[in-house]
Amino acid sequence: MSKHHCVSLVPIFQNLDETQAQSIEAIVNHHHYEAGEFLYQQGEPINELSIIASGQAKVIQTTADGKEQLLYLLQAGDINGEAALISKLTHTSAAKVLVPTTVCSINRNEFQKLLLTTPQLSVNVLDVLGNRLSNLEEHTTSTNTEHVDVRLASYLEDTAASIGENPFTLPITQADLASMLGTTPETISRIFAKWEKQSFIERESRRKLKIIDLDSVI
Repeated sequence: MSKHHCVSLVPIFQNLDETQAQSIEAIVNHHHYEAGEFLYQQGEPINELSIIASGQAKVIQTTADGKEQLLYLLQAGDINGEAALISKLTHTSAAKVLVPTTVCSINRNEFQKLLLTTPQLSVNVLDVLGNRLSNLEEHTTSTNTEHVDVRLASYLEDTAASIGENPFTLPITQADLASMLGTTPETISRIFAKWEKQSFIERESRRKLKIIDLDSVI
């Protein structure tokens, strides 16, 4: 996977001329993680911008009683740590890899040097941070108003694309999936059973399935 591919995935790097884009590509590093590894741990300093080039990771927090709470997923094209490009911060959560994942990273100090010479980058960072807040608000709204069937179908489509397989194995448990979608595991089970009868999906096991046709759901 080329550095150019990683740079092209991220909105921060849009509207740059060729010379500026090449300056970004020169400081990009590639990292590969296996399922079960951590991209970062809660409490660690944020020293770099991470770009998910392929794969999937879950962002989690550990509650006071030691339980793991799923916050959201990182998939191909997602970025993490962009706020730390401006100020020094630490991770308030951890990111655990669910499937083999490739990450492109840019060191914070090197990126800040580019900000001094490329004003458009500063504007882009602010735009992305604003969009992140809007997306969080939109996610909250959709959780309250959008039907669970639609949210589940979108997740399955995104995950199959991220993993690059169909059939594929769900990388998170049904309980985590229900928590992320704002519903219950029983509801997820009922929807899967209904979709099997409608020939929208085929299931080989509780977590391995094949998407046949979810377009009518989405």
